[in-house]
Amino acid sequence: MPRPAVDVVIPFRGSPAELRALLARTRALRLREGDSLVVVDNRPGGPPVDDPRVLRAPERQTSYHARNHGARNGRAPWIAFLDADVDPSPDLLDRYFEPSPTDTAAVLVGRVDDEPVDGRAPLAARYAMLSRSMAQAEAGRRWAYAQTANCAVRRAAFEAAGGFVETVRSGGDADLCFRLRDADWTLEDRPGAAVVHRSRRTLRELARQQARHGAGAAWVDRRHPGSFPSALGPGIVRHSARQLTAAARRRARGDRDGALVAAVGLLCHWAFQLGRLLPNDCD
Repeated sequence: MPRPAVDVVIPFRGSPAELRALLARTRALRLREGDSLVVVDNRPGGPPVDDPRVLRAPERQTSYHARNHGARNGRAPWIAFLDADVDPSPDLLDRYFEPSPTDTAAVLVGRVDDEPVDGRAPLAARYAMLSRSMAQAEAGRRWAYAQTANCAVRRAAFEAAGGFVETVRSGGDADLCFRLRDADWTLEDRPGAAVVHRSRRTLRELARQQARHGAGAAWVDRRHPGSFPSALGPGIVRHSARQLTAAARRRARGDRDGALVAAVGLLCHWAFQLGRLLPNDCD
């Protein structure tokens, strides 16, 4: 039985060279009859791009506005959301439907692998690979959700839920999944549907990413209490002391990778928790 058609939506905001590279990479993705792919250009200015796969959405600079805009452009029964910094396997769309989704499934949760790097790579990239920072939580867990780096959403469920909240910078994927769950839809894991995430190259970029995620987590927790509880408080000091001790011990034993994960993990933890104090709205 042929799989259903899929509209692929990829938000983008970067340089012209990065856009050309993204368009070149998307050509490897295998599309079948009825499928479509759009890269939603979310940049606030600049000349139009002469490529039928590029759709402009400059009105609001959030990835969720771009995703909603791209979803409205298609009509397929499923929408695949990918990030611009992932490399999908050529058969990704086929893999979403192995096995076929149940009638209650609204979200198919693909696998996100961190970019494989060697010992000469920047610390941020090596940390991401060692810690599996982009790994998706199992769909059956209470507060599991699909990252929009790699997931497929049933159009009927997406439209009934009103799509993504467009005015936020982070957390819109979790919020959508929790609203769908509250409407009696389910998530299903698709570990065979894999993409490779291109990691941040510097610790500063990694910390900024974690702070943004922290702001999104606090916003989601206000909308869905208990989903992302805060770890700010006396406990964070004890946690920091344990992590620093662990990093020192692993370094002393010659476990450089273990020391890296402990030390950079602590940086990420603080950035995420302090990020909870930042605004998440873009308006």
